[in-house]
Amino acid sequence: MLVRFVAIAVLFTVFIIVARRAKVVPGRGQAAVEAILSFVRKNIAHEVLGEKLGNKYFGILATIFLTIFALNITGVVPFLNIAGTSLIGMPLIFALWVLVLYVGASVKQFGVGGFLKIATVPPGVPKALYLLLTPVEFLQTFVLRPATLTIRLFANMLAGHMLLALCFGATSYLFFEASMGLKAFGVVTLAGGIFFFFLEMFIAALQAYVFAILTAIYLQMVLVPEH
Repeated sequence: MLVRFVAIAVLFTVFIIVARRAKVVPGRGQAAVEAILSFVRKNIAHEVLGEKLGNKYFGILATIFLTIFALNITGVVPFLNIAGTSLIGMPLIFALWVLVLYVGASVKQFGVGGFLKIATVPPGVPKALYLLLTPVEFLQTFVLRPATLTIRLFANMLAGHMLLALCFGATSYLFFEASMGLKAFGVVTLAGGIFFFFLEMFIAALQAYVFAILTAIYLQMVLVPEH
């Protein structure tokens, strides 16, 4: 929990400072933040939802992307050393937020009946198959999507944390406690730890992107059903 509070505090601080010092000609910090927001707007919101819906949901998608990235990246920050999303509670909260988001948005636009039709009655399917497909679609909409969002994020960040812990724990043991014949293997585990360190940075950003773009896709599926 402390790591999560630190990550969110840093995220808030960065955006408050950038917003208060915003200029027409941006400095490095403002340019970096604007580049990230532009990426989310163009490559996630507009790419999946189109310009009109993309602008409407851009704020939520940017919040999801940036918050998950901030919580993910703590896994490679010295003295924190654990991702805020490597315990299942936080990914579950994000997944439930997405569930409420796309269900609420669709119900607001089409009503309860319209949403259930979109979510559970796939078009262009022979009517005889609805008895089979409707329960599957219901399960996918209300259970499988939140579950896969949760497990994908949680499992990736937990696996990365364990790999780093194993590599650097083994390096410490081999360098300082193992017999002379085994110390040379510490170089291998150290190299592995450094490799997984940079890989974990990439995965932190990738998982934030995947979560945000899947959120946009789920919104598109219930708000623009003809696609």
